[in-house]
Amino acid sequence: MATFLKKPLKLALVQLASGADKTVNLSHARSKVLEAAKAGAGLIVLPECFNSPYGTNFFPKYAETLLPSPPTAEQSPSFHALSAIAVEAKAYLIGGSIPELEPSTKKYYNTSLVFSPTGALIGTHRKTHLFDIDIPGKIQFKESDVLSPGNQLTVIDLPEYGKVGLAICYDIRFPEAAMIAARQGAFLLVYPGAFNTTTGPLHWSLLARARAVDNQSYVALCSPARDLDAAYHAYGHSLVADPSAKILSEAEEKETIIYADLDNDSIATIRSNIPISTQRRFDLYPDVSAGQK
Repeated sequence: MATFLKKPLKLALVQLASGADKTVNLSHARSKVLEAAKAGAGLIVLPECFNSPYGTNFFPKYAETLLPSPPTAEQSPSFHALSAIAVEAKAYLIGGSIPELEPSTKKYYNTSLVFSPTGALIGTHRKTHLFDIDIPGKIQFKESDVLSPGNQLTVIDLPEYGKVGLAICYDIRFPEAAMIAARQGAFLLVYPGAFNTTTGPLHWSLLARARAVDNQSYVALCSPARDLDAAYHAYGHSLVADPSAKILSEAEEKETIIYADLDNDSIATIRSNIPISTQRRFDLYPDVSAGQK
């Protein structure tokens, strides 16, 4: 049997409610991550923009400088908090995302940081597709008013477990990045995200299950909890789908932690039973992963 996930892994998604006070947000994230670690989670995920309110007007105010790495504590309190929390939790930690300012270019990014149980930074993903939508009478939002897009796809290696594809929110609507990660051996695709109450009911679960069935990999979506007093109403409903697109665990809209137990057999069995990975017709269409390292 092929090995994609080296040993069983308990995954935790922390659906947080974050407010205007960054220090309080970081402290709250710590308590919830430690709660997940106590429950046995080896990989813990926080939501998109977990350290601040979500909105184009908030990104500059809450942005932190991450380069050159490692930044000082003054430049990025969130970087140092996440590193310390990972050590305390003795777990891998995908720190949702935070607003980032690159001083040399004056550009802002929506950036995810990943830390090992030793507190080492092992992955960084800048959101590659910006959330620019206009649904008349429902919602208009344009991240590109403030943010710049990242220019790299991200696959992270967790030595004890295997590879994880990482992207952020709107990135999930573009299946190529997921395909590339899966073809590089990713057992899990992770998307910290903040869909809203218009697009969430339409596509949140559908997209998670679509990426799972397309790639025969686990998929995890981690949302902020819904706050109707905030300017942006997140959908919530953090969830984990298995490689056959079955929903293993799903939150409601309130703050909570959900868990899922991931195993290699679930991946190997579906890939053996429905062997799409060996049936592709690259003589008819291109392999989007060709040339990707």
